[in-house]
Amino acid sequence: MKWTIEKKYLTREFEFHDFLEAVEFVNKISSLAENIDHHPDILIHSGNKVKVMLFTHSEKKLTYKDYSLAEMIDGLVD
Repeated sequence: MKWTIEKKYLTREFEFHDFLEAVEFVNKISSLAENIDHHPDILIHSGNKVKVMLFTHSEKKLTYKDYSLAEMIDGLVD
């Protein structure tokens, strides 16, 4: 897995060809997150980069939900 822990978040940055591809990726993540009721922090920056930050706020720590969603997100690109 290409995820790292930054501060308290499980984090990964993705790079796309352009802004539209980045937004389409975020929309795919949104559907996954909504289906499992676990919502990441997502930042689109530099026009074509998406930073995803996972953390279980209700537990105040990283949990299996974060690692599970990370695997699902990886499945969208890997």
